[in-house]
Amino acid sequence: MTLQWGLQTNLSENGDPLAKPNYQYQKRQKELEKKKKQEEKRKRKLDSKGEPEPGAEPSADVEAPVTGEETPPAA
Repeated sequence: MTLQWGLQTNLSENGDPLAKPNYQYQKRQKELEKKKKQEEKRKRKLDSKGEPEPGAEPSADVEAPVTGEETPPAA
């Protein structure tokens, strides 16, 4: 196939069309990688400060009611 005026075709050596890159997938993967790094950085900062993470379980210092030791309702 002769090319005129510098036109290029997207054909492989055997004449089949080449697969197009999926830029949306690549962008999403890059965003996920960035988000993961930010989360790791946030965790490192929290660990260095010694503060518990938000949403973490409460510390063992707080007295929790024990099942079986509940007071019976007044009759």
